[in-house]
Parts: sequence; structure tokens; C-alpha cells
Amino acid sequence: MKYHELATEIVNNVGGRGNVVSLVHCSTRLRFKLKDKSKADAEVLKSNPGVIMVVESGGQFQVVIGSHVSDVYQAVCEIVGINDDKPLAEIPGEKVTLLSRLIDIVSAIFTPFIGLMAASGILKGLLALSLVCGWLTEKDGTYKIWFAASDSLFYFLPLIIGYTAGKKFGGNPFITMAIGGSLLHPVIMQSLQSAGNLVLVGEHFLGIPVILINYSSSVIPIILASWASSWIERQSNKIIPATVKSFITPLLCLAITVPLAFMLIGPAATWLSKMLAYGYQAVYSVAPWLAGGLIGSIWQVSVIFGLHWGLVPLIINNFTVFGHDSMIPMILPAVMGQVGASLGIFLKTRDIRLKMLAGSATTVGFFGITEPAIYGVNLPYRRPFLFGCIAGGAGGAVVGFFNTQVYSFGLANLFTLIQTIPPSGIDSTVWGAALGLAISLVLACVMTFIAGVPAEDKKGKPASMNNDVKYDGYSILSPLSGAVVSLSDVPDNTFSGGLLGQGVAIIPLDGRVIAPFDGEVSSLFPSRHAIGLLSNDGTELLIHIGIDTVKLDGHYFTTHVKTGDRIHSGDVLLEFDRQKIIDSGYDIITPIIISNSDDYSSVENIVKGKSIHAGEPLLGLSHKP
Repeated sequence: MKYHELATEIVNNVGGRGNVVSLVHCSTRLRFKLKDKSKADAEVLKSNPGVIMVVESGGQFQVVIGSHVSDVYQAVCEIVGINDDKPLAEIPGEKVTLLSRLIDIVSAIFTPFIGLMAASGILKGLLALSLVCGWLTEKDGTYKIWFAASDSLFYFLPLIIGYTAGKKFGGNPFITMAIGGSLLHPVIMQSLQSAGNLVLVGEHFLGIPVILINYSSSVIPIILASWASSWIERQSNKIIPATVKSFITPLLCLAITVPLAFMLIGPAATWLSKMLAYGYQAVYSVAPWLAGGLIGSIWQVSVIFGLHWGLVPLIINNFTVFGHDSMIPMILPAVMGQVGASLGIFLKTRDIRLKMLAGSATTVGFFGITEPAIYGVNLPYRRPFLFGCIAGGAGGAVVGFFNTQVYSFGLANLFTLIQTIPPSGIDSTVWGAALGLAISLVLACVMTFIAGVPAEDKKGKPASMNNDVKYDGYSILSPLSGAVVSLSDVPDNTFSGGLLGQGVAIIPLDGRVIAPFDGEVSSLFPSRHAIGLLSNDGTELLIHIGIDTVKLDGHYFTTHVKTGDRIHSGDVLLEFDRQKIIDSGYDIITPIIISNSDDYSSVENIVKGKSIHAGEPLLGLSHKP
């Protein structure tokens, strides 16, 4: 229930539950496929404090939430009615580019377990560190159990991908999972082990020669086999009677696809995998420092547009073919560049809200989650994001120069350093990774601190946050987040007619009211639906939550202050249950009135756009001559 309100807002602003074709999530984003994208209101979603950013890319409407995205995803699924039995669908008649389709397929297949892959990789790295430091040996029971925990996902990867690929391709995921299991069956693995090779020639199927290959940890063979099985399943369901297709269709899928996987799909996919791996390695070997600089510079740009998913199979394929990968170490400086830029803003700014935002973004960024830093801090000021990309390129070039590799898969974060430890122990490649990380982090932080944060006004607010509006007095910050509307649109003549003073109204997106300035609480209504404030400069402000909400007699309102209390900008004054007020039949539009408007020559709405976040400039006041 904690995320139900946010989930409701998201569903409403993507066009309603009927407009959602499918939904998946990654580490920070909800990824929608919508029937009609014109029904989605990205601007309203961006104004929601629970949403970091909205991105449209790869045929998906992506809502960036942050590290708690899985909780919001569950709430959205409940509202929309999505469950594991509902396959991901395509939009009839939709024109999709080959690149968009590829990215959509890869993200749908790998997203469900990408966090588990990262955790397994970290555990592998910690075990490698334990061996190097002599804390454990390979004969210890502790090591064996933890190694099994860290390696099971990778060893049985065809089994896991069989399930997710089956869902993506619209087939029965349990059939495709069984196909993945057949590639790893003990009968096949024992034949390979008895031959002492990863490839066994000489087996036959119905007299046809078969080449047996070790498919553990492989990716491409099971993806292609899952597509083939899903196609056979759809064709079979068209012609097989409903009374018997529940077992005849799976029978045909297994009987046809599994031999096909061993005879054709598997060998062809293995050959393709090796060509991709050796092709990448050939390009990388020409100028590894250049490859590192390029990836370090553009990786975060590709993340913004979701293009990075196209490289995930290549990274995993490198592990399958070589047992290590050089791309993840080059991505690490790109991540730390954005973290360093966010850290520079945190150290430089005097604005409390921005400092808190930058601080939290920096913290989660160290663990590989960069969307809060990119969308919430760096991109709005442009230069910090650019500095982060430049620093990421510099650090990536260093990592490439030292030819650093990782020996287990994982998201690029601080733990990646332990994943760079080779089986032979710590060497120059590990120190190269540490040096590249440090260069990108420090360089981005210093550049942002010096030239990345706009000059701030006397109240410590960055000038760019004030929307470049000029007025003759000072500003009142918004006590609420939401859509800003004219006071004349309030359905109450007392407010719309200006009888209580000039101001604006906000349709709240959450249930929190903060202090818009330093001062004191001048009045607090017994019903708690309205509060009067007096600033240190003498401004009298009335915040009236909803219309006729006095009739609720205080229900659904919680106050955190009382009359006479001193307040500081950003303090939480009161909270209210927005949804319950609406369900009770009341309009939640909230007038924000300058009660002593006659003391000023003008009271201006200084918001550019239709929405605002709490703590941003809302009203500009000009004193009388």
C-alpha cells in the first residue's frame, strides 16, 4: 500500500490500465509498451516527486523510479492486472525498427534476473578475494557452498533464459525452460566429460550426425531455440483440437525443438557466439585505451536512451567464450564520472533540497544506480553531465590501457574492483581499474565543483532553478508538489474572486506540505485542513488544502506543528491522505494565498510550465515603491 498512490498516478498518466500492453522493470525503470502513446502525459509524470524522469526509447515508455522500482512495479501490476500468466504482447500494426525490437527483446529477457546476476557476480568476486588473501581454500566446505550459490545462475543460465525468453516470445515459458534444461541434462554433460572435451563429435540422432557442445552459461542458443519453440507452439495451437492440445502441443515443441537445438541451432549459435567474441576482441586489441575512452564517454548517453541493452548479450557472451570480459571495467569509470559530478554538486550547492538530492544520488550511484544522479541532478544543469562523460572517458582510457578484465558478471559499481582480481592474484590490471575509477570520480567532482553549478542567489537557490524570472522583490517557494493552475480555476468564489488575496492553486501529487520560508505558524485551523504562516519578512500566507474539506473535521490530516511554532524552509508542516480525501468526494485543489497582498505592488506566478516540485520558486512578490 505504501506505493499504491504513486502506482495509481503512473497508470492514470500512461493512459489508464486499458492502454498498457505490457510492463517489465529493470533496476530503476518501469518499461511500458502502450497501445496509444499519445494518451500518456509525460509532463505530469515528470512533475510527480516519486518519478525521477520519463524517457521514450526503444518502443518503450520508460518511467524512471529509482532503487525501489520493484515495489512500485508490484503495485502497478496489481492495478493493471498483469501477472506471470499474461505474456508480453506486441501492438498490432506497430512499426518498430530492428534496433528497437532487438533492445526490447534483450531487455525483456535479461531484466527479470539482472539484479541476481549482479549479486552472483559480487559473491564470485568476494570468493576470489578470499582465495587471494588466504581466508579460504577451494577445498573448504564454506568455499564450496558459497561457490555453488554464486555459480548456479551462470551454470544453469539456459534454464533461466528459457523461462524469460518463452514469456517474451509469447510461448509457454515452462516448455522453453525444459528445452534449456535439456541442453544441460546430466546425460549430455556426462558424455562430454567422458570424452574429456567441451565438444563431442560422433553422436547420432535418427542416423543424422550430431555435435554435442557444452551449453552451460551460454545465451544465444537457448534464445533462438525459445523463439523456434514459441513459433511451433503457435502454429500447433491453430490446428490441434482444444481437447488434446494441452499435451500434444508441448510434445511437438519438445520433440522437434530439442533435436533441432542440438543439430542446428546450438552449433550455429555457438559459431555466431565465437565470431562475435573474437570480433570484439580483435577491435579491442587494436587500441584498448581508445575503446575504453569511447565506452567511458558514451555509456551513460546510451543508458538514457536504453541502447545499452544491446551490449548485454555481448558482455555475457565474452564470459561464455573467454571466461572474462573487458567491457564492464570500461563501463565502471562512466558510472563513477556521473557519481563524481553529483558529488561535486553536493559539495558546492547551498540549497538544502538540491544538496539532499545530490547526496542520495551519489550514495546509490556508488552501487551502480546512476539514474537518480543523471536525471535528478546532472542533466538539469547540463554541464555536470557533460563533465561526467568527459571524466568517464579519461578513466575508461586508463582502464583500457591496463587491459583490465572482470571474471564474473555484475553491474558496474564499487564491487567491480574485486571482480577484476584474476585467478593468479592481484596484479597491475586491478590497480589500473582502481586508478581509472579514481580519475573519473575526482576529475568529474572537481570540474563540477569549479564550473558545473550555476551561481546561486542570496537564498542559496541556483539561478537556473528560478526559471530566469525577474521580479522586484523576492520569491515564495512552493509548499506542495503538483500541477499549478490559476486561482480563477478554483471552484470556490471566495478564492477565485480574490477575496482572500492573490496567489495560485496547486493540484497536489502527494500528501505533504512543507514550509515555503523561514517564519512562524500564525494560525492552524482545528480541522487541520488549512494553515496560516508569517514569514520573517512579514509575508502572510494561507495554504488551504482542498475545497470544503473543513467538513472532514480533521480526518485524513496529520499536523507536525502548532500555532506559534518557528519554522524553517523545507520543514514538514502537515500531511494528508490525498486518495482518501478524493474518495470521500472532495476536490483536492489547494489555493495558496498571499493574505496581505495589498502590501505588495504585484504577486506573480513565476512557474514556467504546468507543474512544480515542493521547494521550487512559486510566487514572486514586488514591494510597493
